[in-house]
Amino acid sequence: MTSETHRQLADFIWKICNLLRGPYKRNEYRKVILPLTVLRRFDCLLTPSKDAVLEKYREIKTKPDTVIRRLLEDIAARA
Repeated sequence: MTSETHRQLADFIWKICNLLRGPYKRNEYRKVILPLTVLRRFDCLLTPSKDAVLEKYREIKTKPDTVIRRLLEDIAARA
């Protein structure tokens, strides 16, 4: 990551913090921003396989959790 990219990302995150200024105090930002950033990253990583995983889950949701997990991980790994 270049310093310019890092600065742009930091600026973007602080703009979000400013939007949250009303409901959250300044020292509470980290409790909100970091989890949301991690969730967004997961969402971006899983996007290519999301539709296939959700479709397969509808078919196999009555199976045991271990079977569901293995099958869905296989689908996600292929994407």
